[in-house]
Amino acid sequence: MNAGGDQGGSSVSDEEWERFLRESAEGVPDAPEEPSARARAVARRLREEPATAEAWRTYTPAEPRRLKGWYAVGLLAALALLVVALIPGRVTGWFGADGETGGPLATESKRPDRPPPTEAARRPTLDEPFRGSPAARWASGTAGIAVPAAGATGWMSTAQVERALGRTRDFLAASSLDPGVLRGARPARAIALINPHQQDVQDFLATAFRAPSRRNDPLMLFSRFDEAHVRLVGDVVRTRGRITYREGERGALRVTADVTYVYPVTRAAAGSDEVARTIVRREVVLNWDDPAKVITEPGTFSLVSYKAHTTNGDCDTVTGYFTPEFAAEQPDAGAGDGPGVDPYDRSASMAERMRGAADEGCGTATRS
Repeated sequence: MNAGGDQGGSSVSDEEWERFLRESAEGVPDAPEEPSARARAVARRLREEPATAEAWRTYTPAEPRRLKGWYAVGLLAALALLVVALIPGRVTGWFGADGETGGPLATESKRPDRPPPTEAARRPTLDEPFRGSPAARWASGTAGIAVPAAGATGWMSTAQVERALGRTRDFLAASSLDPGVLRGARPARAIALINPHQQDVQDFLATAFRAPSRRNDPLMLFSRFDEAHVRLVGDVVRTRGRITYREGERGALRVTADVTYVYPVTRAAAGSDEVARTIVRREVVLNWDDPAKVITEPGTFSLVSYKAHTTNGDCDTVTGYFTPEFAAEQPDAGAGDGPGVDPYDRSASMAERMRGAADEGCGTATRS
């Protein structure tokens, strides 16, 4: 006996054998029928023909070669991102405004902790006057001067502080960005914002334009070029800086403006195409005084102090105008007897920049 209860010998009973014989003679319903001659011929043709025809509603995978191509593109893109992440300085000049790295910079919210990166050595042109300098990514005009949110300070309400900050920026525009002033005109709109009762400042202004000297130099507050010598390239001045404020003496609103201006110029002679840049960093400190405590006029401020550091503006002589030099005229233009200075470096305060300036001579700009 086998395990599992199987019987030995035939496993078909007499009744099952009789039923089989009867069904064989009569036929079984739904039993498979023998294929017709046409069906057998079709089946034989399908077996013999190669399977090359594509059926409807089928999906054909991408060809291996095309799949490898997309894989290669993705690999190259990943490698490029890795290079940018590891050595960003080496990809300077690939992208950005004026061919410089990256897009426009956001306005300066605080003093930076380091100088801007060194750009690729590329000469400026009449079409791209800021090429090869950090100013290529700076904003233009007053857009590059950050103005903080206003808050009640000293004798002024929030609305009054906001108005005073706006007028401070108006002074910067009228003194350092106005096209007429840049071409040598008297900065009348800027002077109108200065307290007329501040006698020492009024004496300075009267003398500076009539007989400029190192003691009375209008370039300490205003940007002016001698049209007989140079002309501005285009109508754009790049700027970077910020305005800050706090409460000053006698409850005054004390405002400090620290801004760097970049002026591209070329020689005045017709056909000149060499571009030079004059770079000026100015710090102006002023008070919007309480008229109950200080004699002043509505809408005017009192100057507290002003400092200026200029690159390529002619350090040796004082004419009341910036007189930049060009490499074609003097191959050593910009060289001086003082230490090297990066005019785009705003990481140091103006006090640090100006400390000892009187003993350093004209200095040497490390870039223009």
